[in-house]
Amino acid sequence: MFDLSNYDPDSVSNPNNNIFGLPTTEEDAHLVIVPIPWEVTVSYGSGTARAPEAICKASLQIDIYDPDTPQAWKQGFYMRPTDRKILMKSDYLRKEAELYIDYISRGEDVSANQFMSKTLKDVNSGSNYLNSWVYDQTSALLGKNKLVGLLGGDHSIPLGFYRAIAEKHGDFGILQIDAHCDLREAYAGFIYSHASIMRNALQEVPQIKKLVQVGPRDFSQNENDYIQKSNGRVVTYFDRIIKNRQFEGDTWKHIVGEIVDELPEKVYISFDIDGLDRKLCPHTGTPVPGGFEVEEVYYLFRRILESGRKFIGFDLCEVGISDTDWNSNVGARVLFKLCNLLVASSLPQPA
Repeated sequence: MFDLSNYDPDSVSNPNNNIFGLPTTEEDAHLVIVPIPWEVTVSYGSGTARAPEAICKASLQIDIYDPDTPQAWKQGFYMRPTDRKILMKSDYLRKEAELYIDYISRGEDVSANQFMSKTLKDVNSGSNYLNSWVYDQTSALLGKNKLVGLLGGDHSIPLGFYRAIAEKHGDFGILQIDAHCDLREAYAGFIYSHASIMRNALQEVPQIKKLVQVGPRDFSQNENDYIQKSNGRVVTYFDRIIKNRQFEGDTWKHIVGEIVDELPEKVYISFDIDGLDRKLCPHTGTPVPGGFEVEEVYYLFRRILESGRKFIGFDLCEVGISDTDWNSNVGARVLFKLCNLLVASSLPQPA
């Protein structure tokens, strides 16, 4: 077993090593990152399916030091290779979905077109396959007492992980950082659309006792109604409301205190990169003006950790790719923070 305590974090990263340049194997690692190269139901920009590989490459340039959790990396992080079968399946179904989306956007009747009816069925079947695959992968890792994080891909990817987390930990809450609410029902006819992930999670995973959304700024009337009728199971801090409170003199510290108080003891982080200001993620799938600076979100994470709540898993989704490495650079740094938080939360706290 490789002893990371002897690893020199100031050395040049070896490209033959794993994520963040660490010479860690899956067996040695305390935390395993599962890349999910899937973006079948995206409804605007594409490219996120290839983000995990780009982020892994960019991660080699990160200084392995986090002042919030300086020793966490020594527990070992490992990212699995991208599953090419999943990527190929995503590529094929994405093309089918594009044809379908174009067809229905023109007001055509799907039931009157045999080919389009089959396309819709195939896409939904493919999403079911992915959910089962993600469940199998993550459940097996959790059974080995590994910490697990997912790296997308679009935001539809974590449903199978939510099921596995629920079996492992029982009741928990989700902290969702996002520009969108993702509470639509079968958006565009796709049952497991990226725009429906949180609605599906709440309907299919009863152990999710609370969904706390932070930063949504693009949502529908139906989604807003769903939140209002959730009897407190969904609590949403809209970007507009946060900004208005700050304009009128409220502090982010005070608002964060409210957010932390809404969360249960066990917290899962679902981080859609478009929750950040677009300058930090210009090629994300569905960009929206507004959003957070990374340090604002990190401050929230730090306050949750300090509160004694336990992080139990995460997903990072919707990182775009481009000819420059800016998107993957920011994505890699967010991923490093999430890994450190998850590991630090699992370790015994000093008395």
